[in-house]
Amino acid sequence: MKKIICAIETSCDETSVAILKDGQLLSNVVASQTLAHQSFGGVVPEIASRLHLENIDRVLAQAMAEAHVTGKDFTHIAVTKGPGLIGALHVGLQAAKTLAALYHIPLIPVHHLAAHIYANAFVKPLTFPLLALVVSGGHTEWIYMKESLSFEIVGHTVDDAMGEAYDKVARLLDLGYPGGPIIDRLAKEGKVTYDLPTPLINDPNHVSFSGLKTAVMNLVNQLKQKKESIRVADLCASFQEIATSMVVQKTKNLLVKYGVNQLVLGGGVSANDALRTKLKALEVSHKIHVHVPPMWCCTDQAAMIAKLADVMIDANAVGNLSMAADASWSIEKAMVI
Repeated sequence: MKKIICAIETSCDETSVAILKDGQLLSNVVASQTLAHQSFGGVVPEIASRLHLENIDRVLAQAMAEAHVTGKDFTHIAVTKGPGLIGALHVGLQAAKTLAALYHIPLIPVHHLAAHIYANAFVKPLTFPLLALVVSGGHTEWIYMKESLSFEIVGHTVDDAMGEAYDKVARLLDLGYPGGPIIDRLAKEGKVTYDLPTPLINDPNHVSFSGLKTAVMNLVNQLKQKKESIRVADLCASFQEIATSMVVQKTKNLLVKYGVNQLVLGGGVSANDALRTKLKALEVSHKIHVHVPPMWCCTDQAAMIAKLADVMIDANAVGNLSMAADASWSIEKAMVI
């Protein structure tokens, strides 16, 4: 069956449209809002929604032009249904519904985190069963996939997401936004010299970042009170060593427990160099295929929405025009559409 999928992603602060034809990515246009949110130290939902409204028509037109297609060529429209910022999700969903109604074609509701996992399939096939680690500004979850389109959460953060912790620590140190790339870069220039705790929780499969963030805050306050200088690069290295080591240790626990064939990384924090390096090392220590996505696959973009939609179409997982955005949609219900 011929498939030309137009995919739309507006879950947070990236407006993106991609065109996928029979598995080949023809275009993937992304309009970033990072500069608009930097002065606030994080994403402001109202601003994000307004900018999506301003950008969606232009991004759609550019994606179609680059792919050399028109709306009449589309066979399916795919869109992020959730999770994400509700106002931002609504902009993409309304655009997708309009296109689906205009051209009388099926509408595919895609789960954002599941799409991060399937983005890896652009460069390497997914082999099941697998364990996926999805780490971003809003999520830190380990997903067991017995087979394609089957999602079971087997581990997660009990408080802050990993990316959220990075942003908060960066804010404490006045490093700017987004904090993840800045801390990752500075950590390479510093040494692990500050003694920070590893938060402990009862469940061996879960993690907590709130305590680590608080420990950094307390340390910074103590140093300021003593009028001692803060070795920023060293503090970044010390924080990152604990944060990444926690995630890797939990990953090891789950690899042993589930005996999977492949470990897949996804989400914005999958661009973190220290985390990528430590997880790749598991290929040797745990004799498992570890796939870290190329950098272009790490951030939010519509190509990953199109890739998952392609698989869903083959499984006849199609939505309708009455569907609504779901800001807290669990990945375990990604196929309940």
